[in-house]
Amino acid sequence: MKNTFWITTIVLAFSLYGCKKEEHTEETADNAIDRKVLVTRHNVHISEVDTLASLTVGNGAFAFTTDVTGLQSFPEYYERGIPLGTLSEWGWNAKPNDQDYSFEETLKDYEQNGRKVSYATQIKTPQHAKEAVEFFRSNPHRVHLGNLGFELTKKDGTPVKPEDLNDIDQTLDLWTGMLTSSFTVEGIPVEVKTASAQNSDAIAVTVNSKLIASGQLKIRLRFAAPTAAWTDYGTQWENPKQYKSSIAAQDDTSALIERQLDSLNYKVALNWEGTATVSEKEAHYFLVEPTGDQIALTCTFADTELKENNTTETIFKDSATAWESYWSNGGIVDFSGSTDPRANELERRVVLSQYLTKAQTAGKMPPQETGLTYNSWYGKPHLEMHWWHGVHYALWGRPQYLENTLNWYETAFDNAKALAERQGFKGARWQKMTDPYGDEGPSSVGAFLIWQQPHFITFAELLYRADSSAATLNKYKERVFATAEFMASFPDYDEANDRYVLGPPVIPAQERFEKTETVNPTYELAYWNWALKTASAWKERVGESVPEQWTEVLEKLSALPVQEDYYLATESATDSYTKPEFLTDHPSVFGAYGMLPETSLLNKATMRNTFDKVWEVWTWEDTWGWDFPMTAMTAARLGMPEKAVDALFMDVQTNTYLKNGHNYQEERLTLYMPGNGGLLTAVAMMCAGWDGAETKNPGFPKDGSWNVKWEDLEPFF
Repeated sequence: MKNTFWITTIVLAFSLYGCKKEEHTEETADNAIDRKVLVTRHNVHISEVDTLASLTVGNGAFAFTTDVTGLQSFPEYYERGIPLGTLSEWGWNAKPNDQDYSFEETLKDYEQNGRKVSYATQIKTPQHAKEAVEFFRSNPHRVHLGNLGFELTKKDGTPVKPEDLNDIDQTLDLWTGMLTSSFTVEGIPVEVKTASAQNSDAIAVTVNSKLIASGQLKIRLRFAAPTAAWTDYGTQWENPKQYKSSIAAQDDTSALIERQLDSLNYKVALNWEGTATVSEKEAHYFLVEPTGDQIALTCTFADTELKENNTTETIFKDSATAWESYWSNGGIVDFSGSTDPRANELERRVVLSQYLTKAQTAGKMPPQETGLTYNSWYGKPHLEMHWWHGVHYALWGRPQYLENTLNWYETAFDNAKALAERQGFKGARWQKMTDPYGDEGPSSVGAFLIWQQPHFITFAELLYRADSSAATLNKYKERVFATAEFMASFPDYDEANDRYVLGPPVIPAQERFEKTETVNPTYELAYWNWALKTASAWKERVGESVPEQWTEVLEKLSALPVQEDYYLATESATDSYTKPEFLTDHPSVFGAYGMLPETSLLNKATMRNTFDKVWEVWTWEDTWGWDFPMTAMTAARLGMPEKAVDALFMDVQTNTYLKNGHNYQEERLTLYMPGNGGLLTAVAMMCAGWDGAETKNPGFPKDGSWNVKWEDLEPFF
């Protein structure tokens, strides 16, 4: 009987998905969107120095962020805005462990289901253990690879400051990835073009100005020391003596600089057309001094042997080709013709989010929350945030970028299995804060989060929908099943009530609850239900039987906690909507029917009541950028398109989208890539809907104020 149930479920899912795909094709066939016109009407134009308007060129695994000069000329001035970073996926440094810190020093036992379970927390005592925590949190840390900017001087020899720039005119052409910048210094024009290589960690720049011949414009390559701090603006110029930067080779058209840190050694190749010299002005500070009125320069960063160097012309062409291909393939949404005054702004946010996510989060590992602009949390990725970084790619018809990052889970797999084994669970427990090698970062919050556990099943299922082949099943099944094994072994059995419960210890996605007291967070319960069912369907797809433990946990998993016709944030928080602290942070109860489809645990009427309650009482000023898309997704599924749009435009600081498209949060977190990814996920759902959705553009009002056209979006679960 069980096998029959699962087979029927799979067949039904296939038929629903297939029908939706046909609908989608018919919808867009006669409404071709002029993609170039749509994209380029949102090209970013800058006409003044604005530290929150920095612009980035990049290829998804490498990014270079510039000020108004088209290079990184004023890093200190911009560091508290959108910093001027040069970051790559491979650029990680680790300080030597010369104090013999042991990861075991970070472990603390907690009572869980009648036994002791160790968690890597931020232990305060003894002192050596406290230091060990900080060492493993901060190492390895991502590195600013180098600051490439202009050294500009006035006629009298004094340095040019930002306020000395006039006639500023800067444009980021989204269709080509080309950044064009112009300005004047004492009336003398400077024209700059900048682009990123698409197949290597390199930028190309051309400069035209009479300031070159007068010796007032030089190009500076400067190296900052990695701070190993929570954030790193790339402006720590005082380098410890053990760090080395030196010219290893040079000739008439090139120079090779070698850089040695603690654990990272890398090279920077400078290649130019025309006449120039390179010299070491001071430690970790190099000057390119061209002659004439122009220079074409490439700057390539590599941790391995450098391949053949590209010319500026080659990089410019490759950038244009790659970006045109990106925009021409995959999803697009056109809101022109709408009368709602918010429509153009939403289109702008969508287009710029597509650009930023591709430039900064489309590499081979889960990104950090600040992308490849500057460090937050030491540059480390957070796996619970990978949902917001990655899901949108599949919905926008670009599953290859999600797939790129899933290969990293193979790297982290052994460590995830070791974590589960250490704690006495089966399968693999995915890390929260991690690094390129899949190591666990100690955290008094992160160690107890569980909502990242089902993510891998979500990702694999999305890729299976994109390519329902045996190859997809075989590629991901081991990690899907290991994830499910952990999920089935993690809940505690409540014998008195014949049910399985989540926690304690556990911290929900809404990080406001005491870990040792929290039981059954609503979103996590629903996610457990959906993911175990989906993993069971994978077992059926590959011809294997579903483990009895999975089925038992599914059958006896606790009900979603309800009080007064509302879903509580957690079963243990009966004051979910009265205690002020519990009305802040993520309203993750929405995840149970926003980020997830309707599960067997959910009652839509109760969720509708919950939505209205949260909308009314939540402290929206104390939220994060992805909370607004999640709210919109829930509203859309509940048949409230007006509320879905209102959620995306809620007037809250953390819902701010800057000139460059970045989602601003606060002074220490001036950009937030999960907000951009969340916006794309929400808009895709609001347009293409979800399995079983019958309404066209279900997330948008039907009063005639929204004219919504789209191509190549995919429905969600």
